[in-house]
Amino acid sequence: MYAVVQVRGVVNTRRDIKETLKMLRLHHINHCVLVPETPEYLGMIRKAKDYIAFGEVDAATLETILSTRGRLTGNKPLTEEYVKEATSYGSIADLAAALVAGQIRMKDVPELKPVLRMHPPRKGYKTTKRTYNQGGALGYYGKEINDLLIKMR
Repeated sequence: MYAVVQVRGVVNTRRDIKETLKMLRLHHINHCVLVPETPEYLGMIRKAKDYIAFGEVDAATLETILSTRGRLTGNKPLTEEYVKEATSYGSIADLAAALVAGQIRMKDVPELKPVLRMHPPRKGYKTTKRTYNQGGALGYYGKEINDLLIKMR
């Protein structure tokens, strides 16, 4: 499972890239979505790589993000009690492990919003004009996306 975070705005951007970000449900800077590793999503991620940061998320980080930033309809926080009564999982940790393993998708949890509205990262992005390999904040992070997400919780 990939975590995808929008890093740059879309003013003066080509129409196809704006539409791709819209299909990924990324409408604002610092919004995060979780997408499965399918060829369709990989193509969308490659198209928008100059505006997003992405990488493979692990279960511990996803548990932290869901417990702090997960929201239900009506802007209510995601709680352990709600996960127990609305799903077959006993805790947010079990839900996060199932999401990472691909056993369940975000839309399978009733009333869970698919977009996680994150804070800007503590100490900021390095630069939003260069790729991660060049010392910036854009593109493929690999497992290091977990460090960025922890700084953004």
